[in-house]
Amino acid sequence: MDGFSYYNIFATKGIEYIAIIAFLLLLIPFWIVLHHPVQSLRPIREALSRLTANILNIPQGLFYSKNHAWTYLEPSGTAKVGLDDLLLKIVGPVQVQYLREPGEFILKGEPMTIIRQKGKSLRIPAPVSGTLTDTNPMVVQESGILNEDPYDRGWLCRIKPADWVTETRSYYLAEEATQWATRELIRLKDFLAVSLQKNAVDPSMVVLQEGGELRMNPLSELQPEVWQDFQQEFLSQP
Repeated sequence: MDGFSYYNIFATKGIEYIAIIAFLLLLIPFWIVLHHPVQSLRPIREALSRLTANILNIPQGLFYSKNHAWTYLEPSGTAKVGLDDLLLKIVGPVQVQYLREPGEFILKGEPMTIIRQKGKSLRIPAPVSGTLTDTNPMVVQESGILNEDPYDRGWLCRIKPADWVTETRSYYLAEEATQWATRELIRLKDFLAVSLQKNAVDPSMVVLQEGGELRMNPLSELQPEVWQDFQQEFLSQP
């Protein structure tokens, strides 16, 4: 036909242009995915940064003392001892210092270790009386293990108990331990309200603005006076 010309795009550069356009169109979904997570992950990050009962790790087969140490009687008759997950989520990363050497006898309630953070410290009382048989060097050499795995690799020491049945009679076990940990979180909020006011600390440092929920590691940025109050209220109970 006169005045009409037919071009085969496969014989020209037209196919290259189509390929480029198609490639660019494919990039659009990837661009959206790459830039969307910053916003979509925000609720997840906020949830993980909150100290709530549903994130606590409370193994049901351990005995928990009111002073936040756990103990477990091994088949050998030796009691393994450590710190519970709630305490470690309250204080955050800490360094461990042992106060007793293997072979020494320690009474229930006497300080067995000190945990330190940025010049602040808490004394951890022994949950049972007996002879200290060994300590865990890993929590000193790799302090992060204590917070990451408090019930396995992060155990503190072993004690040959002198009166296991009597001294663990009032401890929390199984579902009762989970319920106690939940109550302790509520008590922690009340404690902080009083201690922060007494020590003139801005509550926003530890309480989330939305819903009044606690941030993870609420003691971490607080002053030594609040740690001292926490020692008396949560770790020095008879």
